[in-house]
Formats: sequence, C-alpha cells, structure tokens
Amino acid sequence: MIIAFAYSAQAQVNEEEITVKDYNGKEETIQLPSGMETDVDSLLHLYHIKTYLRPDTSCTMPDINPVYEPSVYKERLSRMPTVIEMPYNDVVQKFIDKYSGHLRRKVSVMLGSSNFFIPIFEQALESYGLPLELKYLPVIESGLNPNAVSRVGATGLWQFMIGTGKRYGLEVNSLLDERRDPVKSSYAAAHYLSDLYKIFGDWNLVIAAYNCGPDKINRAIHRSNGEKDYWKIYPYLPKETRGYVPAFIAANYIMNYYCEHNICPMLTDLPAKTDTVMVNRDVHFAQIAHVLGIDESRLAELNPQYRRSIVNGNNKPSVLRLPATLINKFIDEEDSIYAYNTDDLLSKRKEVEVNDETPSYTPSRSKKSSSKKSSKKSKKKERSKSVSIREGDTLSEIAERNHTTVKKLKKLNKISGSSIRAGKKIRVK
Repeated sequence: MIIAFAYSAQAQVNEEEITVKDYNGKEETIQLPSGMETDVDSLLHLYHIKTYLRPDTSCTMPDINPVYEPSVYKERLSRMPTVIEMPYNDVVQKFIDKYSGHLRRKVSVMLGSSNFFIPIFEQALESYGLPLELKYLPVIESGLNPNAVSRVGATGLWQFMIGTGKRYGLEVNSLLDERRDPVKSSYAAAHYLSDLYKIFGDWNLVIAAYNCGPDKINRAIHRSNGEKDYWKIYPYLPKETRGYVPAFIAANYIMNYYCEHNICPMLTDLPAKTDTVMVNRDVHFAQIAHVLGIDESRLAELNPQYRRSIVNGNNKPSVLRLPATLINKFIDEEDSIYAYNTDDLLSKRKEVEVNDETPSYTPSRSKKSSSKKSSKKSKKKERSKSVSIREGDTLSEIAERNHTTVKKLKKLNKISGSSIRAGKKIRVK
C-alpha cells in the first residue's frame, strides 16, 4: 500500500463524509467531493435525462453489491488502460464502496448520461494531448450535471470558479455563463489541466490542484519537506482534497466495472444531431420556441450558458444551438422570431422620459370642497398665459396672434379703452 498510513473501514459519520482511522486509532473525516453529494433526484429533473434516458427493464441483475477481496480491486485497477496511476488502498476502497453502495442509483443515471458528455470531454482532452481517463473528473466534480453549483459558487460540469473560468476564456455576466457550456468549459478545463501539469509534472498532484488550487498543493509540499507524492503530502491537504484523488480513482473504477457490482446503466436514446447559428440581435427562448415549435426546456438544455433564457446578440454575435433539422427554419423565419412578443419578452427600454412635473398636494376627503376650489385655481393658473406687447401692436393684432378676441383681452386685463404700451405684459389666457 502506497499511502503512508494504514486505514480501517469505519461507519460513516454522515452521507457527506467518510471516516477513517490511522494506526493510532485516531479518527478523521474525509469530505466528499461536490459531485458525490449531488442528489440523484436533481439529475433526474434534467431535460436530457427525462427525455432520453430510461431504465433497462431487461436487466435482471440482483440489486446487491458483491464484496470482493482487496486483491480483486487491485487487479482490476491495474488492468485499466490509463496513463494516470490508479493505486489501491483502504481510502480508495471506501470510495469504491460509496459508489457501488449508497450511490449506485446515481451511478446508473451517470452511466446513461455519460453518452451525452464523454465524447465532448474526450475531444477536448485529446486536443491538448491529455490522458483520456481525466474524462471522469466531472463525475466527481458535478455528478455530470451541467447546471451544478457548489457551496462556494463553482459552476458547471467542470465546476469552474468565476476567476478561473474567466482566466481560461469563459465569459460570465448577468445573461451569460459559459461555465455551463459543456463544449467551451471542457476545452477550458483541458487547458487548465495542461497548465497544471506543466507546474507539477505529476497527474495525482494535478488532479488535487484542480480541486483546491496550486497554492495549497505547494504549501502541502513545503510542509512535508518537499515531498511530491500525493500520498505522502496527504495529511497536509484540505479535507475535501484528501478524498479527491481516491474519489477520482473510484470513479474510474465504477464507470468501468459497474457490471461486477450489479449496477444497470440507464439506456440512452441519443437525441437528433444539433448545429449552431449566429445570432446578431437579442432573442428570448420563448420567441424561438413559439415560431420554431420547439420545447423551451429543450432550448435551455442545448444552450445552458444563457442564464435568463436570452441570447444577447446585441452585445456581440452569439451562438445558438438547435436541432439540425430546425437550422434552415430558423434562417427562413428569423424576422418572425425577432418580432414575436418583443415588448413583453425583451422589455429593456433604450430611452425613457423623466417626469419633471412638480408634485401636487393631495387633500383628504374632509377638505373636499377646498380641494375643488384649489383644483379650479390650479387649473386657471395652469391655463393662464401672458405675452409681451411689441412696438406698434394693437389689441386686435394680439388677439389674432393668440386665437382670442379683443373683448376677452380687455376683460382679462381690465382695459377700458384701446390704449396699450409696448414692453408691458398682457394676459391672453
């Protein structure tokens, strides 16, 4: 056994921790990685799982988890075609037991769901020349839930924090979160893993650093007098990271040897092929769904990066993923899509007028009569208008310019004759 301590199996403290003992009998708990804590019911509510996964009714294996000798697990782990070492010890065994026991239903769902995501992960990892077994990192990171959000805000299949995501080219704003985009986040994760390997040169340390950050790994190396073996710096790691590499090994094991533990994968009916169009204007999922006759939930599933169901094409040309059969219809009906119910669905105003009226006092009912008088006075005041008398003006000319009569001018201004003086004000209303 490579690990510097010997561990014996103990009862779990709770479902979010694994308890182990060292030679001295001292108990310690290992916190489960985020993906292992995800409730299976939350996975079953995902659109692609509800729509394209179904139980395998032909599977007749008993729902019993067999117990094997340690030598069996060692031999199976050693047979896997991996670059990253997959050693066995009692900590790894605890995580295998967790997956094959309490989490076996979740494993069944993830095995079915992996048909959607594993090809994407493999393509991204292959493009950076990385070991393909890293495709199971999202199993322990997010439980293969593209909408997963951890307690500390890490988001998506690969659980990027905002800072790290942006550093690797993932845009995050109020409308868009590319950490949720399976393709873009997979390439960002492959890039990040590649950079971590350049720092540590050891895949177990890389996997641990992916979980807690390179600074904490460097501190653990320093505290262990320069040791660079994950299993030797193990006691100096954060609680969750102590379980992270064993959980990764266990995830690789269970995704390969599920049959040996009587776990039946859910069957997958892969959806029709998809393709993308570029959108140059803001458009709401409801507009697209109405005109193209596609379920709005399906749009959200295909485009999980859009946080408010709005593709913000006004900001910059943005990608919209659709079933391939609807691409031409989108192009033909584009104007109708943008025009549908725009005022209700895209209500951000470009310009507003400011109300610059002086607020008026609203009297109580007990002062109804004075209110009416005040209102009348106010209306009179609002309607009144005065103009300046020009040189040579006559009352008839002023009356004609202001659409009134000489008689009304005389009455408003208490003029008895016809004499007026230039420069003075005269009321015309």
